[in-house]
Amino acid sequence: MPLSSPVPATRRLVEERQSVTEVLYDVYGVGNSLVDIQAHVSDEFLQMLGYPKGGMTLVDEATQLQVLEQLNGESISRCAGGSAANTIMGIADFGGRAAYAGKTGQDEIGEFFLQDMRRFGVRIEVPPVQGLSGTCVILITDDAQRTMLTNLGVSSQLGPEDIEEAEIARSKYVYIEGYLFTGESTRAAALKAIELAKKNDVKVAFTVSDPFLIDLYRDEFWRLIEGPVDLLFCNLDEARSLTRKSDPIDCAQEIHHHTENVAMTLGADGSLLMHEKKAIPIEGVPTQAIDTTGAGDMYAAGVLYGVTNGMSWHQAGHLASHAASRVVSQLGARLANPLTPAEIRQLLS
Repeated sequence: MPLSSPVPATRRLVEERQSVTEVLYDVYGVGNSLVDIQAHVSDEFLQMLGYPKGGMTLVDEATQLQVLEQLNGESISRCAGGSAANTIMGIADFGGRAAYAGKTGQDEIGEFFLQDMRRFGVRIEVPPVQGLSGTCVILITDDAQRTMLTNLGVSSQLGPEDIEEAEIARSKYVYIEGYLFTGESTRAAALKAIELAKKNDVKVAFTVSDPFLIDLYRDEFWRLIEGPVDLLFCNLDEARSLTRKSDPIDCAQEIHHHTENVAMTLGADGSLLMHEKKAIPIEGVPTQAIDTTGAGDMYAAGVLYGVTNGMSWHQAGHLASHAASRVVSQLGARLANPLTPAEIRQLLS
């Protein structure tokens, strides 16, 4: 009678590690901690400020305070934000379990950020530091375009020492935002999180965040896509910038040649998932767009929640599409009316 094949040593180590390490989180996110401050403004107001409509501009502290003064009297809302934080909060809204690493200041804005995330059950234990917490002023015009003015504040001080290996080891995925690569310290934090994920057999999801980042960090992003990244999030513009192709299918297939899974959003046309060498088209959900802030972040939340909670990739994409549609039909990147468990079950039936 033939002997059974021995289990490879590396596999045994992974299985032993997983058996003694309780999985506590679906996703451990790493990103810039920013409080989103949203205001509806006129095109004339935006033209007066002189910033490119629909874009994101990094501004200094003095400029941000001046803009906030000019918004005095306008109706504003605020919530804990930043790209990865939006996704983590979306996962928590769906009922998922999440942790987050981001740096805040010892000020009222920083305390608001921490309390806002913790009341949704997100674990965030990075110690605050002296200085101004990061903010993102989001100016929304009647055509649903959002123009973002970002002051990173102390969020740019997030470093590798703030990344907790024990928490990563208890996660199914680590989620990294591309904006972290604009700073030396935050880039080091992102790479540390990726390194610890691979060490602990935790999957890595990465969003390239913005086409302008690809122009700056193309080679490094491709090294990540070809290496440790298990799931890449991008929109069509970002995919075209990465691949220098134009057709959506060609773009997605090219990226899929280099990484296991791809989630590419197509705006009103839905999205395209690539998994196991198969294209999975996801329908768009018609809606009246009011504010496109956080649409991609919420889409990522739906996909990540789905694939870490037993859904098929098509089901996860279906959930993500509906959640993104709902978030653009309101102000802000947080769902005013989160999808209930019953609604999620109905979507998947």
